[in-house]
Amino acid sequence: MTPRVPRLSILWVRRTSASSSGATPVVEDGGWPRESLPGRTSVQTSRLWRGGVGSERVGAHWLLRADSPPGVARTTPPSKRWARDAAWEAIMKKPRAAVERRCRKQASSQAGRENHALSSSQAKPSAPDGLAKPQEEVVLQASVSPYHLFRDAAEVTVFRERLLSWYDQEKRDLPWRRRAKGEVDLDRRAYAVWVSEVMLQQTQVATVINYYTRWMQKWPTLQDLARASLEEVNQLWAGLGYYSRGRRLQEGARKVVEELGGHVPRTAETLQRLLPGVGRYTAGAIASIAFGQATGVVDGNVVRVLCRVRAIGADASSTLVSQQLWSLAQELVDPARPGDFNQAAMELGATVCTPQRPLCSQCPVQSLCRAHQRVEREQLLTSQSLPGSLDVEECAPNTGQCQLCAPPTEPWDQTLGVANFPRKASRRPPREECSAICVLEQPWALGDARILLVQRPNSGLLAGLWEFPSVTVVPSGQCQRKALLQELQSWAGPLPASRLQHLGQVVHTFSHIKLTYQVYGLALEGQTPVTTPSGARWLTREEFHTAAVSTAMKKVFRVYEGQQPGTCKVLLG
Repeated sequence: MTPRVPRLSILWVRRTSASSSGATPVVEDGGWPRESLPGRTSVQTSRLWRGGVGSERVGAHWLLRADSPPGVARTTPPSKRWARDAAWEAIMKKPRAAVERRCRKQASSQAGRENHALSSSQAKPSAPDGLAKPQEEVVLQASVSPYHLFRDAAEVTVFRERLLSWYDQEKRDLPWRRRAKGEVDLDRRAYAVWVSEVMLQQTQVATVINYYTRWMQKWPTLQDLARASLEEVNQLWAGLGYYSRGRRLQEGARKVVEELGGHVPRTAETLQRLLPGVGRYTAGAIASIAFGQATGVVDGNVVRVLCRVRAIGADASSTLVSQQLWSLAQELVDPARPGDFNQAAMELGATVCTPQRPLCSQCPVQSLCRAHQRVEREQLLTSQSLPGSLDVEECAPNTGQCQLCAPPTEPWDQTLGVANFPRKASRRPPREECSAICVLEQPWALGDARILLVQRPNSGLLAGLWEFPSVTVVPSGQCQRKALLQELQSWAGPLPASRLQHLGQVVHTFSHIKLTYQVYGLALEGQTPVTTPSGARWLTREEFHTAAVSTAMKKVFRVYEGQQPGTCKVLLG
């Protein structure tokens, strides 16, 4: 008889409240103490309410109730347990019974399964004086098998030890790691980590190294960066992409210097709350690496590692899976070496547990990897021509209830192996746009010819960067030449329309836009433009290559420089 896997029921309850007057006492994360209520395991907690007068609070509390094996559900001293149970039952009361009846009705159609739902009431728990009573709303309910969790503390300890031992021997020598390790000043250390983490978002390590080195040479401290201009920041950031990152980094530096006394916030919570552009991941990375806070982090590499180690095949971008991954990361992080552990998890995903062709034979946690175990099982079944059978170390996909398993519509692909995890999220194709753009060049009395650049708005795509004059057009439009000439004349005055030549096109894909530039050129002969309004400038070719221009503009200029009469170039990127 096939052993049945005990299952956990997760209920996410969102509480909201609005204060009317009076001070609000702070409730620690989760509202309840960190130990679980009897028969429940706390997986993810966040603040129930916090703040001052007139603010709205939104929080969530995750609880699991399970007939689970030893080590899954945590216990607490009896006295505390009784006190909490009494408080919990006072909250639940009548609405709880109604929800439980619905759960029992659902469970009756699944005879023989050991799946008990934790019910949450619509009752309004008492709030401190002067506060409106919070309203409870059931947001999400789903079941999760213990198969996707770690068995016990011993297994977590083994995972930590093996990963850190591997990291100590195999970690890459990177400039930000050297700088953070050798820096005794906490604020400088945090700044060094902060810069690296922002640059590494959506950008490969090999690309970041040179940018990071030049950045830290130019602005070695927060105070140096705070004094810099946005033009200087954009100029150094040019070519790195996602330009708002550099702007937010400088805004954060100025806030630290001008409002926080030059001291970087010390915890992940305050980092995320106080610094512009610092999200949950970046805050956790700075807090753990620079300040030693035992907080887990989840980036793309960690998502891949955790999804494979625990065989999580559901969409990793979904709320449920994302929360589960953050819970696992928090459970795994080593309190003695949190910064090294988080870097080790990211390093493993970047160098060994890669998206394609992962090096499983070199993985320090291979024996703990559910995905690898699945590969071995599938290979064994194939070689022996045995029908598939449910093992105690396997989730129960036939029930269709586990929200961390891949959906039945996405069966196991033998050719992918562990790369079946994580599930690739379906992405919308980038929207397509077309722009007519012109390199306008004129002779200069003092020497080299000059080309005209205009500055983009301070918000939106490529904010504050410099580019050649352009106008958005319809891809197959017949009037793009006329529209472009009008745009050029608005910047430089009357121009000879007959000299405007189409040279080719550049296709450049941004994060969400596929932009096709129809490239034109107009070379003046001794003619000086009538006006050069604010927001425009003339640069030599040498100055152009060091200016704050995007990679797309450099591609456009290469088409202009390499164009021969009677030819047409297309540059893709």
